[in-house]
Amino acid sequence: MTAVLTVTLNPALDLTTEVAQVRPQHKLRCAPSQQHPGGGGINVARVLTRLGTPCRALFPVGGLTGQTLAALLQAEGVAQQALPIAGETRESFTVHETASGQDYRFVLPGPTLTPTEWQALLATIRMAASGVDVIVASGSLPPGAPEDALAQLAQLAHEVGTSLVVDTSGAPLRAALQEGVALIKPSLSELQGLTGEALATPADQLRAAHRLIQQGQTEQVALSLGSEGALLVNADAAWRAAALPVTVRSTVGAGDSFLAGLLWGQLEGLSPPEALACAMAAATAALLEAGTALCQPNALARLRPQVRVEAVPLPAER
Repeated sequence: MTAVLTVTLNPALDLTTEVAQVRPQHKLRCAPSQQHPGGGGINVARVLTRLGTPCRALFPVGGLTGQTLAALLQAEGVAQQALPIAGETRESFTVHETASGQDYRFVLPGPTLTPTEWQALLATIRMAASGVDVIVASGSLPPGAPEDALAQLAQLAHEVGTSLVVDTSGAPLRAALQEGVALIKPSLSELQGLTGEALATPADQLRAAHRLIQQGQTEQVALSLGSEGALLVNADAAWRAAALPVTVRSTVGAGDSFLAGLLWGQLEGLSPPEALACAMAAATAALLEAGTALCQPNALARLRPQVRVEAVPLPAER
């Protein structure tokens, strides 16, 4: 039985390489490239599959790039359900600059979904969601997808009696929250965009996350704070995890690994702070891998005892 259905509306074939220094107007001699199947929901499915959680990745696919992506996913043993579309699946290109340790990410818009393709995709998701514990909708929307696409998924989740987890940004996230979801995983900048506030202090960040819960927009907020760690908030309590100091090989996919680790912990019945520790360990494990290799289970198990999680009091509303 599938416990988790991931939905990636704009998947990508991730290409990653390295160069000593990114400079304009020069031919940059790159290291050999790596290819990985990519897109938020696909990455979550890859990690959950490695961790032993029954999972299926659902996504639109088109052209030779899409065929390559599907083949790579199959090679990893990830159960998949691909809906053919007319457009060509996009590529996403990341260059790691070894001199600075910085990643330069070039993200293409993706193929345009026709209204007919969107309706077919929505119908496929509805059928696939039957009996699923959690639907994870992660990543950007492709051109042609309605702005309320994730709100429609939220309505679908309510109708079939399952939980929806959303990891996206901007108007699509705002629309989904209006329907109510189980969990969101914003970055600080995404939460600032939702609230229109600077959120300069930890208390402000916690207050903003908890307010979304009090308003009935989400049941949980997992706030990613980069080098400052992460915050997990529900209606009754909150916990903060400190980031682990590591030498970063790639930042690509760390957020997806975080979400997969959190969901894995929750589905395993772990307490919220224990699940948050799994999430932080998974994200850190992804930072140690090149390209979009993501979190490996042995690294998660090794790093998890090192994560420090502390309860933080919920602030009074101003």
